[in-house]
Amino acid sequence: MSFAKYPSLEGRVVLITGGGSGIGGSMTEAFAGQGARVAFLDIDEAASGALVGRLSGSRHKPLFIPCDVTDLAALKAAIVRVRGEVGPVSVLVNNAANDDRHSVDAVTPEYWDGAINVNLRHHFFASQAVRPHMRELGGGSIVNLSSTAWLFGGADFPVYATAKAGVVGLTYALARAFGDDAIRVNAIAPGAVMTEKQLRLWYTDESAKVVASRQLIKERLLPEEIARAALFLAADDSRMITKQCITVDAGIR
Repeated sequence: MSFAKYPSLEGRVVLITGGGSGIGGSMTEAFAGQGARVAFLDIDEAASGALVGRLSGSRHKPLFIPCDVTDLAALKAAIVRVRGEVGPVSVLVNNAANDDRHSVDAVTPEYWDGAINVNLRHHFFASQAVRPHMRELGGGSIVNLSSTAWLFGGADFPVYATAKAGVVGLTYALARAFGDDAIRVNAIAPGAVMTEKQLRLWYTDESAKVVASRQLIKERLLPEEIARAALFLAADDSRMITKQCITVDAGIR
């Protein structure tokens, strides 16, 4: 197969949260492959360092900044560093998340707050922080990661599902708030993406096959499919698309 090349992404500064592995790692690789100047944040220093090593031959070697996005002071400091070392952010991908499984009865107020912070809160504050960058550039694109979990009712991770529903509401609100600055805000809702983490923690090879059998396109859904949707939403090709949530789930039902 051959996939699209987006000339408008060449040289643009792209910031990806949770960009060291999984879907985020695929996004870091995809944007670097388009010639973008990529910076990414992650808490997994080993995986992130390995990714930077693999991409060292890219036109622009990605910048990795260790950062826990639930620490808002650290998040804002990281964004300041990106601007200083790479340039004003043109594309923000709010990807960092944790789909930890949990039952309703096990949720405490502390767990609730932590899950909302890692799966929703940073989307707002990262967007708030890069808005001046994008205004200065004359526009930009923000891509938030939601999930189909809230659409089908994620009984085994209700707080995560709640946060991912909130991501869509936030996307719509920020799209309207940022529109006059020519900043587009969209979301992607992935389905059952079979990342290394998912296969290690939640799925077996057999259960992954069962999931694929429930999809209209009966192939394993991989992280790079989500990354390609993000490329489109970041590029000028989608310049009149905002306040949308695009589902990438191979038609799972």
